[in-house]
Amino acid sequence: MFNLILIASLISSIDAAAIISRSQSYPLSQRDVLGPKTTLTVANKVIAPDGFERSATLVGGTFPGPLIAAQKGDDFAIEVANQLTDTSMFTTTSVHWHGLYQNGTSYADGTSSVTQCPIAQNSSFLHSFSTQNQAGTFWYHSHYSVQYCDGLRGPLVIYDPEDPQAYMYDVDDASTVITLADWYHTEATVLRYVIGNVASSTLVNGLGRYAGGPMSDLAVISVEQGKRYRMRLISMSCDPNFQFSIDGHNMTIIEADGQATEPLVVDQLQIFAGQRYSVVLVADQPVENYWVRNLPNTANASFEGGTNSAILRYVGAPQVEPATVNATSTNPLQETNLHALINPGAPGIPGYGNADINLNLQVSVDNASNFLINNVTFTPPTVPVLLQILSGTQDPTQLMPNESVIILEANKVVELTLSTTGPGGPHPIHLHGHSFDVVQSAGNSTFNYANPVRRDVVSAGSLGQQMVIRWVTDNSGPWFLHCHIDWHLEAGFAVVLAENPTDTTSNMNQVPAAWDQLCPAFNALTPSQLGGGGLNAYETAANISTKLYPPPPSK
Repeated sequence: MFNLILIASLISSIDAAAIISRSQSYPLSQRDVLGPKTTLTVANKVIAPDGFERSATLVGGTFPGPLIAAQKGDDFAIEVANQLTDTSMFTTTSVHWHGLYQNGTSYADGTSSVTQCPIAQNSSFLHSFSTQNQAGTFWYHSHYSVQYCDGLRGPLVIYDPEDPQAYMYDVDDASTVITLADWYHTEATVLRYVIGNVASSTLVNGLGRYAGGPMSDLAVISVEQGKRYRMRLISMSCDPNFQFSIDGHNMTIIEADGQATEPLVVDQLQIFAGQRYSVVLVADQPVENYWVRNLPNTANASFEGGTNSAILRYVGAPQVEPATVNATSTNPLQETNLHALINPGAPGIPGYGNADINLNLQVSVDNASNFLINNVTFTPPTVPVLLQILSGTQDPTQLMPNESVIILEANKVVELTLSTTGPGGPHPIHLHGHSFDVVQSAGNSTFNYANPVRRDVVSAGSLGQQMVIRWVTDNSGPWFLHCHIDWHLEAGFAVVLAENPTDTTSNMNQVPAAWDQLCPAFNALTPSQLGGGGLNAYETAANISTKLYPPPPSK
């Protein structure tokens, strides 16, 4: 009885009727731009961004979702309205505003099981928050299980009218926001059970092609000869990292994850899930078409047939695919060459181990392929950590999930070392509520306390490697630290860092009454009202692979 689902999930047996020649997604230049006070309607729609039709979980009916654009200092009021109906995928949701600190508004962070309960069907929640002095390139995505892999992802940019690097570029608008994503032909609710699943295709600005598929539309990035463009690259990946380059052009990096950097010229950059870079591209080449290359770190990935690609098209060039050749990179990005532009320097006394709080986290994998941090797999608590704190639980021995919550004192310098002893790397590590200074990059033996890059997602490397980061605990609340490969987060790769829980209430704005109602509404749902395909999804996964995670509890 699972034949129809199975046919849709196995590329080798796709019925021709499931293939269309043109995508239903919108290139970025055609997408609506929303302001900081808006409504995001989350609903299901059938799309075919790479030529293969499937139902997806989308904001505004598009992939990626609409750009949210604000000016530095703006207040945000974003209502997330849940109109999901397709029970083969999750029908509850939450939305996280990746990279925004939520200082005083941790209840608006959008992280299921940590700062809120999910939003039930036919319900909504208004996220009201300010971003103080933050500006740069951010994004939003579901933070409920693996839901963002089914499509709930979109860009968010806070423009700075006094950007100190504005002299370097002429154009910085919606047309220069470049989203990079992996895409799956099978629902994430099925694939979350499959150990080592691989994306079907790579999308740039919501368009792409898959191996053996039709010659569907590719994204076109239009430039005018002689102008300088601030390209805001956003990796919305669920899993792979990408090697990004543009034939015939160098790129000057001026931002990493919402933090201005000293200008750095590269001809290729590796971008991990959740990371963002602003690069200045000077349109100084002959009027022509040039391949934009975005190669994932998956086996047998190539550019054959226009896969993993988009088109940079100069105004006046013919509307044809490029004939440019992929040159070997001679100046790729090395993270240690990136340096913070504003107030550089890691906090605290320089030298490894000289912080107020020195944390060592070791990542390993058990026989069931679950991830463990210091020998503990993260299991989402039934009561969000923030609700536990606001209800009076501050003793670290009482906060759940037991042994996955680390209490941090206020206004201390934290130095965190994360090392990897298991497979599955390189792992992109994201910390909510903060940016941090990367004093040691993975795969590098040197430390830099004087002027390291400052960001919010960093690679922890692969087997036997480590990264070291520093930040100050000046933002009371429970903040998720996790791998941004969503399949790994689902498999337990996370901890909660609870900063100064005794003062969380006094440091927080008034918690909206609607937030208090999220958990009662969610807890009243039956398993069938949660969506996710139930036993059908697990049996479909078993037809795809014999290497499976065990099914999680129903809620």
